[in-house]
Amino acid sequence: MINILSLSNVLKKLKLVQWQILAGPFLILIILSMMVLPLAPFILDLLFTFNIALSIIILLVSMFTTHTLEFTAFPIILLFSTLLRLALNIASTRIILLYGHMGSYSAGNVIQAFGHFLVGGNFAIGIVVFVILVIINFMVITKGAGRIAEVGARFILDGMPGKQMAIDADLNAGLIGETQAKNRRLEITQEADFYGSMDGASKFVRGDAIAGILIMVINIIGGLIVGIFQHKMLFTKAAEFYTILTIGDGLVAQIPALVISTASGVIVTRVSTKQNVSEQMIGQLFNNHKVILLSGIVLGILGLVPGMPNLIFLLFTSLLFALSWLLYNNPPKFKKSILNHDTVNISDDKDATWNDVQLEDSLGIELGSKLVTIIKNNDNVKDDFFHKIRNVRKKCAKEIGFLPPLVHVRNNFNLSQEDYRILIKGIEIGRGFIRCGKFLAIDSKNMLDALTAEEILEPVFNFKSFWIDRSLIDQAKRKGYNIIQDNSIIPTHLNQIILRNSSKLFGRQEAQQLLDHVNKYFPKLVEDLIPNSINLTIFHKVIQNLLFEHVPIRDMQTILETLITNSAIHKNDSLMLTSLVRLRLQKLIIQKFFDNDELKVIGLGVKLEGILLQTFKNGANGNNVIEPGLYNYFLQELKTAIDRQILLNNPIVLLVSHKLRMHLSQILLKVFSNLTILSNLELEETEKPIHVTSVVGS
Repeated sequence: MINILSLSNVLKKLKLVQWQILAGPFLILIILSMMVLPLAPFILDLLFTFNIALSIIILLVSMFTTHTLEFTAFPIILLFSTLLRLALNIASTRIILLYGHMGSYSAGNVIQAFGHFLVGGNFAIGIVVFVILVIINFMVITKGAGRIAEVGARFILDGMPGKQMAIDADLNAGLIGETQAKNRRLEITQEADFYGSMDGASKFVRGDAIAGILIMVINIIGGLIVGIFQHKMLFTKAAEFYTILTIGDGLVAQIPALVISTASGVIVTRVSTKQNVSEQMIGQLFNNHKVILLSGIVLGILGLVPGMPNLIFLLFTSLLFALSWLLYNNPPKFKKSILNHDTVNISDDKDATWNDVQLEDSLGIELGSKLVTIIKNNDNVKDDFFHKIRNVRKKCAKEIGFLPPLVHVRNNFNLSQEDYRILIKGIEIGRGFIRCGKFLAIDSKNMLDALTAEEILEPVFNFKSFWIDRSLIDQAKRKGYNIIQDNSIIPTHLNQIILRNSSKLFGRQEAQQLLDHVNKYFPKLVEDLIPNSINLTIFHKVIQNLLFEHVPIRDMQTILETLITNSAIHKNDSLMLTSLVRLRLQKLIIQKFFDNDELKVIGLGVKLEGILLQTFKNGANGNNVIEPGLYNYFLQELKTAIDRQILLNNPIVLLVSHKLRMHLSQILLKVFSNLTILSNLELEETEKPIHVTSVVGS
């Protein structure tokens, strides 16, 4: 009783094990057993029959698939079926040489049937039929299928970068989610792997065909030697027995090989549609009654020629006429895989809809046709182009304090092949070019020895740079150059453009998204701010002003508290609210722009400062316009001071009166984007000494 219960428990556990897991190892054990162990003729009959059934199943499965990826196991099945046939050849050769002298049934009924019934017991006919089958398999089907698989693999691999870019563009546009994008990328990878595997797997079938010929020759020669010298048979008797058995063995192996080769051809030659092979063939061969009618007429004319088999030709002519008449009266309902554009009338064209309106992307990258190669998937995720773009957005989000818009990447065939440009809301902000496959050696100090390569100005910071080959990397590093990979240039350029133009990227939608995010952490502050204190428009303008002056907005708690505190007095004055927020963020601002213990800044001359204060006081109603001569003088003096700061490696900071800072920011930052303007009140709490390196208008 205990034994029965334990056996029942074992069976229950076995049910939990998927039998598919054991199928592969079990098949390998069978193949190895056939190669090593002698098999009885009955077992050999079973295995040959199984081989034939397996080949038929493989062919039918390949015909009923509607997409190549539905049968991704085909290459490995092709390998195992080839090994199975070769193992059967080894097992049958052993039996033929051991027992072939005993008669045609010595190697089993299957081999005897193929050797006698299919070729009439005539070994000469058998050899001819076998050789023809091998030639058809080797020279026609396998060679053609292998070539198609090779070309298909090449085209699939060449098209991968474009497909990957389309997926990332859809993902960045929000048309698909991460899961859907992963599935589509996996499908592309599987398709490339499949055609690559098919290219290699077709070599197995070709090798199998060659092995079939060699095995046949070895069996005949070996059989004659064994029959004549070991069993003292006459030459004619030995030739009859061993040759017939060898031919039967060859045919019973080559017919399944031919069937599987056909399945291989079907898999690689099909065009992926929603139809299987039979539906495609019937639907596209017999869908036009005119073609069938003309074919019947041509066949009828041939049938009337004297000496031709008139009855047979006219019989088929009648059948084609009947089929044409049926098709004319009952048009086929097969789904066409290719649209017939010739039948489309102008009246069928749809009118324009809102779907035809193309909105400008907030942030976009356009690539020349040759630059598609730099965005292809890389085995190392860190080197992948889109991974770097995503990292740029994450880095900028952490540095600025809000999430930049999605980056849309697309081809632009109007650009030069190696050019790219970066756009914000359809307006070009940055442009450059990339030498694909080369590396950019950057002289960040403009003091290093030149390299023997193409010299350019680096597009982000305008440093002297050289496009170098991989062989010059070590030499450039020894000289002190920074080396940038080709697919890192655009992400680096994009990073700087986002940081410099963050105010342009921060729209009302981003303002609302920022508030929604902050509401998770400071719900009471957000509730008190909007709409109780200020509206979304004023909040948007304040944050935009801060970003325009390159002030990070990460400390949203302080920003919201300041706005709530001062909204009663300056509810609709976004500029004043911005100045008040800056005063509260002064330590963050100082930390951002000054690394040293001493604050080295550009100062404003007392006389010029007085003139500017009087100018802005007179234009308090909004016309804050500086007299042109004074404006040009101011810009020239300031440019000289900025150049001096750059030469001394000091921060480009202009220190002015608090009453002037707001007005000068609006004027000067449009000319000097790298300039930071601070007021004396913003440095009031700092303990660091302030040193004025240059004075404008002294």
